[in-house]
Amino acid sequence: MKRIFVLAGLVSMLAATAMADTPKSYQVTGSVLEVKDDMIVVEKDKDKWEIARDKDTKVTGDLKPGSKVTIKYQMKAVSIEAK
Repeated sequence: MKRIFVLAGLVSMLAATAMADTPKSYQVTGSVLEVKDDMIVVEKDKDKWEIARDKDTKVTGDLKPGSKVTIKYQMKAVSIEAK
């Protein structure tokens, strides 16, 4: 019985560690203004959001200007300059 509790504890610790390494996810909902192979522009409350996308970006539905979409994204640093 102790082995089961120890095993369950190890599994939960590993799951927590794996989730801690994942960057936080965000989302924005708005109307599509422009769609390109590498980018989508969405308008939310008069603000324009340009969000990069690539071949691994999962798209469901008909993605075209005028469509209402919800985009889930993560922030990624492009460059860092320390001084």
